[in-house]
Amino acid sequence: MRQAFLIAALVLTPVSGFAQSPELEATCKAVAQAFFMLEKLPVGTIQSFPELKPPGVRMTYSTRAGTAPAEMTDSFECEFRNNQKPHELVKFCVSNTCYSASEQDADRKRRFEEARTLLARSQR
Repeated sequence: MRQAFLIAALVLTPVSGFAQSPELEATCKAVAQAFFMLEKLPVGTIQSFPELKPPGVRMTYSTRAGTAPAEMTDSFECEFRNNQKPHELVKFCVSNTCYSASEQDADRKRRFEEARTLLARSQR
């Protein structure tokens, strides 16, 4: 009986409760804020994966103030070269559109370089 209760408790625990890397999460939030040019970005659920290669973060967000976290359905993802600072941005995605240094689209490549430059400035 105890084992069944323990298994049920583990299965029903929200994934966001297992945040693995507050530093990676904060860095991804900073990238998102710079991309959207907002001082504050309301964020909902965050999942970080410092143990993956490359380390990364996924989060839901809203550009509208006052949106409840449960109503945030837009996603923002970051991939980094390192899980320790300096993290070095490798790629980020806004919903289904991704930005990276190897991007073929010149505008997306430019947005990536801008985000990487702003991040590097903030980590000095």
